[in-house]
Formats: sequence, C-alpha cells, structure tokens
Amino acid sequence: MNSAVNRDRTLPQLEQQVQTLLARERRNLSWVRFRERGIFLCLVGCGLFSLLVTGSIIFVLASETAKFFQFSEVTLSNFFLSTQWTPLLGNTKSFGIWSLISGTFMVTAIAMLVALPLGLITAVYLSEYAPRRVRSTLKPILEILAGIPTVVYGFFALMTITPLLQWCYSGFNVYNAMSAGIAVGILCFPTVCSLAEDALRAVPTSLRDGAFGLGGTRFDATVKVIIPAALSGIISAFLLAITRAIGETMIVALAAGSRAQITVNPAEEAQTMTGYMVQIAGGDVSNFGIEYYSMYAVAFTLFAITLTLTMVGNYIRTKYRETYD
Repeated sequence: MNSAVNRDRTLPQLEQQVQTLLARERRNLSWVRFRERGIFLCLVGCGLFSLLVTGSIIFVLASETAKFFQFSEVTLSNFFLSTQWTPLLGNTKSFGIWSLISGTFMVTAIAMLVALPLGLITAVYLSEYAPRRVRSTLKPILEILAGIPTVVYGFFALMTITPLLQWCYSGFNVYNAMSAGIAVGILCFPTVCSLAEDALRAVPTSLRDGAFGLGGTRFDATVKVIIPAALSGIISAFLLAITRAIGETMIVALAAGSRAQITVNPAEEAQTMTGYMVQIAGGDVSNFGIEYYSMYAVAFTLFAITLTLTMVGNYIRTKYRETYD
C-alpha cells in the first residue's frame, strides 16, 4: 500500500519535471532560432550595405561624368579617339583619354614584368622547396612589404630607383615610367607570392606522391603537375595584382610624372589616370570647371577597366578551376 502511495506521489513529480525540461528546451530552441535569425539578418545587411556602397559609387561617377560631357568643349569623339590630353592649356584644351590609358598600361606592364615572375618563382620555392623553418621566416617578411605605405614606395622610386636607372643609362628623366613601374611591381610582389603560394599548397599531396611514384623529379612534379593543378588560383593572383597596379596612386603620382602622352619609352614621363586624379584633387582648379568634372570621367573609365578585368578573371578562374575529392 505504501508503494502505491509513493507511486502516486512520484508520477506527478516526474510529469512536472518532464514539463519543466520541455519548457526549458523550447526556450533554448527559441533562443537558438532567434540568434540564427539575427545572424542571418546581419549577414544580409552586410551584403546589402556592400551593394549600396557599390551602387552609390557608380551613381556618383556616372552622374558627374554626365556633367562633364555637357560642356561644349567635350565631345565623345574627342574623349575616345583623340590622343591629346591637355585640360589645363586655356583655349587649346583637349580630353583624349588614351594618353592617360597609355601611361597607366605602360606602368602596369613594367610592374607585372617585375611582380609576376618573381612572385610565382618565390611562391614555388616557398611551397615546394623551402624547409619549414625558412618558409615560416620568409613569408612574414614578404608580407611586411605589403603593409608599407605606398607613399614610401613613391619616395623610394624617386630617390633610389631613379638615380640607379640614371647611373645605368643617362637618358632617364627624373620622372619616368620605369622607376614607377618597378616600385609598383615591388608593391604587388607580396600579393602575387602569398596568393600563389596558398594556391600551390592547396594542391592535394596525393598528386605530388603520384608524380614521384611515376619517377618524376621535384621539378617535374612542380612544373607538370602542381602548377597546372593550381592554375586557377595563380591566375587569380595575377589578375588581382594587375588591378592593384592599375589602381595604384601615390607611387605614380610621385615618380611617373605629370605629362600625359602616348609613348613606349619607359625613360620618359607618363601620367596615369590615378596620377591625374591626384593632380586635380589637389585643389588648384575650380570645383565647377570642366577640369574638375574631367576627374570623374577618368575615374569612371578606370572603374570600367577594373570591372572588365574582374569579370574576365572570374571567367578564367571558373574555366580552369580544378576540383578534388
């Protein structure tokens, strides 16, 4: 009889405990759902914010560029077909964008001749040949180069690289595209090296072992197996470095010069698109004049070039991407 009474007393207590646990689990589940929904909304907000910023930049550039083409001195044929860029010469103003594009591409080409081969070779060494202690020492040192302010590179190009070039060949001007391109290449070198090394190390070890098992040397495995397998990441590193070089500002503003001209001689001055924007943004012209609005037209052209390169890079990266199980 006592056992029956105890059972009658225990059952309600167990039921109460079960109800308490269920209520606690429901509260925990509600809190988890609320937290996950908050994280989801935060991520959506960050994505929308980035889209808003990008859209705002495009709107400002497009609207100010439209004002530039409203001036009587500017025509589409003069902007896209002329090779003369002389916006500050009084009655003989000309706005041929190809002079600035030529200078930008020449500095970028010189920079890539420095950064791409050296960056890839260094990445291959760090990934496939360097001992662990050497890799752990060299990689942070290389990454420090990416953190140096670009104005320091500009003065380095002006005060060190240019005198060395003039010592080798007296035909170099004080401001020239070669010194600016070399400095931009040094700036982009850590980016190429770091990203390419990450892509090489992401190649599965089984591919290396397979190459060695077939009798290949370390060089054969690197050139014929590892680099082709990491080609997508290497191309991404190259394209990022190219866009970084095209958008570089302070180095070219200090070392390349301010003479817009179409030339293939790297010993001469060459003004880039970003260098011209720095010149106009210095405050020497009216905020309502054609020279001021020409800065936005140049910026919009630069944005279109970098956007095109990004789209081409995404296509190439998707085409050559390798996936492994």
